[in-house]
Amino acid sequence: MYTFIVNPHARSGLGQKVWDELETILKKRNVPYEVYFTKYQKHATNITSKVTSDGEEHIVVALGGDGTVNEVVNGIQNFDKTIMGYIPIGSSNDFARGLELPTDPVEALNNILEQPNLLPMNVGELSYKNKKRRFAVSSGIGFDADICHEAVVSRVKYLLNKLKLGKLTYVCIALHRLFVTKPCECTITMDGEKSITFPSTYFVAMMNNKFEGGGVKFCPNAKNDDDKLDIMVASNVPKLKVLCLIPLALFGLHVHFKGVYIYSCKHIDIHAENALPVHTDGEPIFLQHDISACCVPQRLRVITKKRRF
Repeated sequence: MYTFIVNPHARSGLGQKVWDELETILKKRNVPYEVYFTKYQKHATNITSKVTSDGEEHIVVALGGDGTVNEVVNGIQNFDKTIMGYIPIGSSNDFARGLELPTDPVEALNNILEQPNLLPMNVGELSYKNKKRRFAVSSGIGFDADICHEAVVSRVKYLLNKLKLGKLTYVCIALHRLFVTKPCECTITMDGEKSITFPSTYFVAMMNNKFEGGGVKFCPNAKNDDDKLDIMVASNVPKLKVLCLIPLALFGLHVHFKGVYIYSCKHIDIHAENALPVHTDGEPIFLQHDISACCVPQRLRVITKKRRF
């Protein structure tokens, strides 16, 4: 039995259209399934929690964007008895990009149904003010989270999705937010060792994946199965230089420039002098001074692309 959790509003309403097509295939192939449609923020978390709380084995398939993935991952009650599949139809699809999943919905469905490979994947966990939230792709504080916050309410995302240019959403918003963002001092402590203070910091990104923001390769060497988070800090960089680094970051070339710092660790604590926006997989969290992140002890089995030899 497959449990599909569908965001019908993904990519400005494409979710429902895609599901209608895929459901026809499931019926023709006599595949046993159940489907739930999300109706409000964090609904996918509630659905997944209810489905996976019975102690039975489940294959949960998310159909939507990275936000839907985030909500599903946060709802899973038992990693040992849950397998997760993904059909990407969002604006950025960084989760699918990092796992090299098919982007065509029909191909993605076939990949899930036809003896797939399973990757025991790390899942990150953000802690703040006695709260916790998991992330599959990345989490961050500062400029990158500021972009995610605006993307939630921006008309730009809706219009670009309609024009089938959704991948440009975060680039366009980044260019706008760059000129209003005020960098501040941040201190990071990795694995409980000596703290490092960065002046005039734009953001700190904690990556479980190479990509964020629609294909921006923030941490080119990040792996989602090494029990570590890759960290990128952008500090003391003139805005004009940031403007030049944004296109380079699409190819991971930004890491060679002064002001960009890359680390890897199991646990990180971050203190920001000013309260800054925070995100998990692009989902906004209210302004924070102090956050921590690590990988949860258990890994989640995720369906990946079948290798052909």
